[in-house]
Amino acid sequence: MESEQQFTRCLKCDAGVLLPLSDYGRDGAPIRFKAWVCSNPACGFNIRIDNGEISFGKEIAQSFK
Repeated sequence: MESEQQFTRCLKCDAGVLLPLSDYGRDGAPIRFKAWVCSNPACGFNIRIDNGEISFGKEIAQSFK
């Protein structure tokens, strides 16, 4: 039996869902669910955890790292 993944709908636009994103820490340890972004490109809502602080609504841009 396959498990179905359900994501939380975006409360800002009500058209997309919040997708979890992961990253790696300074020492290479995985950080699960570091950010959540709306799947609707027109919305752009996002929540991030940076150094233990929660921020939201910052403009999303491509990283060149």
